[in-house]
Amino acid sequence: MEQKESLEKTENDLRGIIVRTHRHCQTYRVRIRMKGDQCFDRSFRSKTLAKKWKRDMESAIEHDRYEFTNPATKHTLADLIDLYIERVLPGKPRNAKNVLQHLTWWKEELGHLLLSQVRPSIIAEKRDELLAGLIRGGKLRSPTTVVRYLSSLSHVFSKAVKEWEWMRENPVFKIEKPKQAQGRKRVLTEEEQQRLLQACQESGSKDLFLIVALALGTGMRKGEIMGLRWRNIHLKESVGTIVLERTKNGRSRSVLITGLLLALLQQRHKQQKEDSLVFPSPNHPHQPVDIRSAWERVLQKSGIEGFVFHGLRHQAASQAATIENSPLVIGELLGHQTLQMTRHYVHLPSAHMHTMVEALQSKIFHNYQESSHAQLRK
Repeated sequence: MEQKESLEKTENDLRGIIVRTHRHCQTYRVRIRMKGDQCFDRSFRSKTLAKKWKRDMESAIEHDRYEFTNPATKHTLADLIDLYIERVLPGKPRNAKNVLQHLTWWKEELGHLLLSQVRPSIIAEKRDELLAGLIRGGKLRSPTTVVRYLSSLSHVFSKAVKEWEWMRENPVFKIEKPKQAQGRKRVLTEEEQQRLLQACQESGSKDLFLIVALALGTGMRKGEIMGLRWRNIHLKESVGTIVLERTKNGRSRSVLITGLLLALLQQRHKQQKEDSLVFPSPNHPHQPVDIRSAWERVLQKSGIEGFVFHGLRHQAASQAATIENSPLVIGELLGHQTLQMTRHYVHLPSAHMHTMVEALQSKIFHNYQESSHAQLRK
């Protein structure tokens, strides 16, 4: 009987307190949940202190002596997005335009809600609206695009949780992201590659051949090529270097150029200002040229189907693999962060990389070397 009474007394003492047993100690977590999303919790190593804090908090709340300062009940999602745009977005120059577009949409749709009111179910509902929405051309918005909208919002919430302490948890973590289609890994045959290059050379675009050639010969991403400025390029007689200050993964890297690519860049450099874009728009020189229409036309002309511009990066990797079978060398060429630990300890000799790049670019452009050099001499 006494044992039963003792057990009941212990249970009453610990009501509302979660006991966690660790290797060397026990902790006591007190959680007091109010109406709405208001919640207070603290952890203690002493059961006595946990009980006292719980008792004091409940008394203060009961007698209206506790001053509620939970930011989630004072700030709206619009407030949070505005703060993010002011403090964080300027540090994301690579994709700031797209992120701003995403956040503007979220602000228009849910900006009026207090952060305490932003539930996973509400975000999931908007996710479904995005998936059902039509974009230019009457097509449905792709799952990949919707994932990017969610990722932009999720990063805002992560800042609110980890750095600004406006929220306790990220509601985006609790919803399912749309399933994305498997990436297209179409690799061109040798014949298709030559047809594509020929169509680019005959294209009405004065930029397309060199842009495609750079993608094939270096494995650079489209965004990296279109954002190139002459200050990033160092041209010498036998080899050039492109310094990418900020890549997709946040790291800088250098890209070597030789042969035809070097000659074409040297020729183009004579016609442009030192700080200008290498591929500026004719109407807006401070913006890159738009090659989408020209790219679609050359694909159609060369009879190549199911191939996207990013496939040129896969093409470069496949070509490089036939010359150099070291994943580390190929990863270095493409700027991958794979084999990251190996990179901490291994530094590839520049001569090794030079040899591989020279062989790669010579393999791809062997049919164009003589004719292009002849044109340059005219």
